[in-house]
Amino acid sequence: MTGRRLTSLLAYVSTAAAGASLLTGCGVLPGATGGSREPVTVMTWAPDQTRATNMPGMPAMAQAYARWVNANGGIDGHELRVLTCNEQNTSAGASACARRAVREGAVAVVGSYSQNGRAFMAPLEAAGIPYIGGYGISEDEFTSPLSYPVNGGQASLIAGHGMQLAASCRTVSLVRPDTIAGDKLPNLLNSGLRKASHRSAVDIPALEDAAEYTQQASRARSRAGAQDGCVTAVLGERTQTFFDSFRRLPEQKGEKDGGGDTVRISSVLGSVGQPVIDRTGGPNSPFEGAYVTGWYPDAEHRAWEPMKKVIKEHAFVDNRVDPADAGVQTTWIAYTVLRQVIESLDSDRITALQISHALDKGVTIDTGGLTPELRWRYDDLLGAPGFPRIVNHDVTFQVVRDGRLVAQKPGFVDVGETVLTAP
Repeated sequence: MTGRRLTSLLAYVSTAAAGASLLTGCGVLPGATGGSREPVTVMTWAPDQTRATNMPGMPAMAQAYARWVNANGGIDGHELRVLTCNEQNTSAGASACARRAVREGAVAVVGSYSQNGRAFMAPLEAAGIPYIGGYGISEDEFTSPLSYPVNGGQASLIAGHGMQLAASCRTVSLVRPDTIAGDKLPNLLNSGLRKASHRSAVDIPALEDAAEYTQQASRARSRAGAQDGCVTAVLGERTQTFFDSFRRLPEQKGEKDGGGDTVRISSVLGSVGQPVIDRTGGPNSPFEGAYVTGWYPDAEHRAWEPMKKVIKEHAFVDNRVDPADAGVQTTWIAYTVLRQVIESLDSDRITALQISHALDKGVTIDTGGLTPELRWRYDDLLGAPGFPRIVNHDVTFQVVRDGRLVAQKPGFVDVGETVLTAP
């Protein structure tokens, strides 16, 4: 065989082998496999393009995380395969996503958002699949033995928000969804207000997906009063719509909307965040001066630098992934948990049972200062009525200054005792 023919044959064999490798990788880019150990399949779901709250950044962050770890050898030698699903903000959608996770062999659902806890937890529990680091919006995330939350959910946010407002607000009006989940918010907010011997908030239920909120805005402002009154809205993605209605109200004598000397607005992370502030004018946003309670440090905190580096390198053209978005942040922390659990197992094959067993037995997760150390042994659970599986009951107090969410008070505030005393 001549040298030229031998060279051509070797090139053909090399090309064919590369093509076969790409096909057997189910679309995974060359070089993205983790090594000789078996791949690990997980799912991340969230609603997208719905009339209520949408969280497209969560699946997008999960995909970016997978590109990052796979480009660096996978997680302890395992290629990470991420399935994504549009939960659609419906119980049918949540159930369909969970059944797909079971059908496609996912060993965990990680960093996801759904208000339909009952619909998705039942299929996961039947298959023994752990739910790691959900957004914290559904009650089932804090009751199911297979759920491992990374934050204190709405319970901690709302209770903490009451503590934050008690220091500055004479009267508080709470505008919240007229839903089963929304019905729990007044008691949680009042538990935080009572912590400082403050009077209870005025409860104003509202449709979660209304096109405008003029009536509720007028009532909220009137009941808050013209002297050091505060109006807080917790309506998810519709919070922006509410405050748009609020700022359009005719001005009352001596009143300044949006953080002036009289009526002050406020909310919690997830209903108001940096992306919303940016979209509504930055320093000229109606949220300027607003109080906001969050789970994690503000987006400028140095502890977020590793996440920002991953986003810059592996999601730089994806505008769904905003490092200041609470859903993106929660997904990053949830995948940090998954990675450290898999590394602790040091096994060629990873199963759902192995993951949940390791978490139950007390593997400790270091999130680099984004949360306290996380651990889900029985002794670590808060055990609050309705929210027994809370392990992280810290929140942060933030305020909007010059169009940026910044720390109002440095460090974390522990609201565990306040959540425990909520009716």
